[in-house]
Amino acid sequence: MGSLMSCISGQAPSASPPPVAKRRSSVSSRRGGGGGGAKAVAIDEEALAAAAALVLGQRSSFGGGGGGGGGAFERSASVRYAARRQQQQQGPPLPRSSSTRPRSLADPELHPQQLLAKDLNTKDLETNIIVLVHGGGFGAWCWYKTIALLEDSGFRVNAIDLTGSGIHSYDTNKISSLTQYAEPLTSYLKSLGDNEKVILVGHDFGGACISYAMEMFPSKVAKAVFLCAAMLKNGHSTLDMFQQQMDTNGTLQRAQEFVYSNGKEQPPTAINIEKSLLKDLLFNQSPSKDVSLASVSMRPIPFAPVLEKLVLTEEKYGSVRRFYVETTEDNAIPLHLQQGMCDMNPPEKVLRLKGSDHAPFFSKPQALHKTLVEIATMPPVKAS
Repeated sequence: MGSLMSCISGQAPSASPPPVAKRRSSVSSRRGGGGGGAKAVAIDEEALAAAAALVLGQRSSFGGGGGGGGGAFERSASVRYAARRQQQQQGPPLPRSSSTRPRSLADPELHPQQLLAKDLNTKDLETNIIVLVHGGGFGAWCWYKTIALLEDSGFRVNAIDLTGSGIHSYDTNKISSLTQYAEPLTSYLKSLGDNEKVILVGHDFGGACISYAMEMFPSKVAKAVFLCAAMLKNGHSTLDMFQQQMDTNGTLQRAQEFVYSNGKEQPPTAINIEKSLLKDLLFNQSPSKDVSLASVSMRPIPFAPVLEKLVLTEEKYGSVRRFYVETTEDNAIPLHLQQGMCDMNPPEKVLRLKGSDHAPFFSKPQALHKTLVEIATMPPVKAS
C-alpha cells in the first residue's frame, strides 16, 4: 500500500455537483499504453496493481450526452406485439428475442402475489419503502426488473442515481470523496419525515455508500441489505477489502482501464471495464439483452471514493440490522470473498442466490425479489 498511497496522495479539488453539467469527454489510458516516461509508467503499474483488486464493473459508453435512463423498460417489441399480430391474422407471430433464455428452476417465473403471503399487507410492515443503490459504474436503470416486481407487490421503491452515475450529469472525474459520490442518497434520507424509515439495498460499491448513509442516518434505516456488495469494517476502504480479490484467471487485470483526466503524472480519476469483457466478468449468467443494456449505459467509477476509509461506529452503523445476499456464480466478487466479509463483519443473516452472477437483478430477478420480500417481512427485533 505504501507505493500506491504515494502515487495517489494528491487529491482532486473538491467540487460540489452543479444541478446541470454537460458530460465530459475524457481520455482513458490502457495498461501498457504509449509514452509518458518511466515515472508515468511506474504510476500506471502501481495504480493498476492496487486497483486490479477492485470489482466495480464500469464502462464509459456515453459518447457525449444522453442518459442511462431510469425507471422500468418495456419488453422487447417481438414479445409485446406478437399477440396483437396473431389476433389481426397478419401471419405468424414475431419470434421471441434470441436473448430470451429458458427459465431455470432456481429462478421460477412467479407472479408477485405468489411471492408474498396472501394475507400480507405491506402497509403493516415496519416500512414498505425500499431504496435501491446501484454499484460502481451502474445506475438506477439496472434495477428495472426489481422495481417493477417490488411495486407490483405493494412496496414503494426509490432507485437512486449516485453522483456521476446513470442520468446524473456530473463529471465522474471530478468526484473527490465518498461524501460527494453518495450525496443523492444522503439528500434523500435527509428529506424523510421524522418517523419514516427505509430499507437500503446496496449492490457492489453501493455497499460502501449505504454503510456511509447508515452512519449518518441510523434512525432512518430499518434494515440494510448488502447484495454481493462491499460490507466494510470501521477504518477500511473499498480498496482495502478488494485487495483480497486475486483474479487468478487474469480477466479483471485485462479488463481494467484507468482514466487520467489530470494527466498521467497524477493518480487515476476513474476506472472503466473493457466493453468486450463485461459479460465474462459481470454478466456471465445474465440474458444477452441485459448485457447489451449495460454495455451502452454503464459509466466510469470515480477512483477517489474507492480509496476512502470509512468511519463506522457501533452506536450508529452498528445499530442498523444488516443482511448479506451472496451470489454463487459471481466472477467479480467471488463467493469466497463475500463469505470472508461476512466472517469479518457478521450480519444478522446471510441469504444466497444460487446460480446468480454479479448482477442478480438481471440473472435472477425473481429469486432476488423473493429474497428482498423475505427480508422486508422479518419483524422488528424486540428490545430486551
